[in-house]
Amino acid sequence: MRKALWAVALVLLAAAWYFKLPALGYYWVNTRLASPDWVGRSVNLASYRAVVEGQVIEGLTRNTSGLTFNTATGTLFTVINRPPQVAELSRDGRLLRLIPIEGANDPEGITHVDGDRYVISDEDSHSLTWVSIDASTQRLSLKGQPRLELGIDVVNNASFEGVSWDAVNGRLFVVKEKLPLRVLVMTGLQEAMAGKGFAVSITEWKSASASTLFMSDLSSLTFHEPTGHLLLLSDESAMVVEYAPDGTPVSLLPLLRGLNGLRNKVPHPEGLALGADGALYVLSEPNLFYRFEPRERPAWASPR
Repeated sequence: MRKALWAVALVLLAAAWYFKLPALGYYWVNTRLASPDWVGRSVNLASYRAVVEGQVIEGLTRNTSGLTFNTATGTLFTVINRPPQVAELSRDGRLLRLIPIEGANDPEGITHVDGDRYVISDEDSHSLTWVSIDASTQRLSLKGQPRLELGIDVVNNASFEGVSWDAVNGRLFVVKEKLPLRVLVMTGLQEAMAGKGFAVSITEWKSASASTLFMSDLSSLTFHEPTGHLLLLSDESAMVVEYAPDGTPVSLLPLLRGLNGLRNKVPHPEGLALGADGALYVLSEPNLFYRFEPRERPAWASPR
C-alpha cells in the first residue's frame, strides 16, 4: 500500500513539474497583484469573459490551426492541414469561404501582413511562405511564392506552430511548439521578399527572467500593436498569457472550466487572434470557435 502511495505521489509530482504548476500559480497571483499598474497599458486578459463558447464551425470538420484578424475585411483567417486549406470566418464564427492550398503539407499558422498579403507557416517543411488572398481568391498555390525555410531545432510534429506580424516594427514572430519552446523574431523579411537584398535577422525573444515562459507548449500567438505586448497560447497548459516587451507576464486567461465565463475547458486550443474592437478569438481543434470580450471596452480598442 505504501509503495502504491509513493508511486501515485511521484506521478503527481512529475505531472506538476511537466505542466509547471508551481510557476503557474506564482505568476497567476503575481499578475493579479500587479494588474493596477497596467491599467490602460495592457490587454488585461483577466477582464475577459467568454461570450461564444465551443461553437461548431459548420462546414469545417477537423484540424483548424492558427488564426489571424484582418482589420480591413473585419474577418478572421485560419488554416486546415487535411486537406490543406485557408478558411475565412466571420466574427461570429460562420464559415465564409474555403480556399484550397497547393504545395503545402502541414500548414499550422497564418498571419495577415498588410493589404492582401499573408504569411503561412508549414510545420512539415519548416517553412514560411508569403501569399496573396483577396476577395476573388479561389485557390492558392505556394509554388513560386516567396519562401523561407528554417532548419532550427528540426523535430517532426513539434516545429513552427504559429506566426504573427508586427506591422509597426516590420517583425515576424514565430513560435516553436516544444523541444524546446521558442519564440523567434525575424526582421528584414519584407525587403528580402521584395528582392531588395537579403539581410534577414533571426533572434530569440526572451524575457528578462528566463522562468517567465512557464507553459509546457506553445500552439499560437498574436502580437498586439497598440500596446506592443505579445500574447502566447498554450494547448497543454490551457491558457493565454500576455507579456510586456521585456517579457514580464502581465495577465493570464486560463481556458479552464468555471473560469472567465467558461462552462467547460477549451479542449485543444490552436489559434489565437485579437480584433481591433478588443474581442479575443480562440479556435480549438477540431472546429470549435470561441470569442471573449472584456467587461469594458479598452482605451486602445476601436468602436464595435
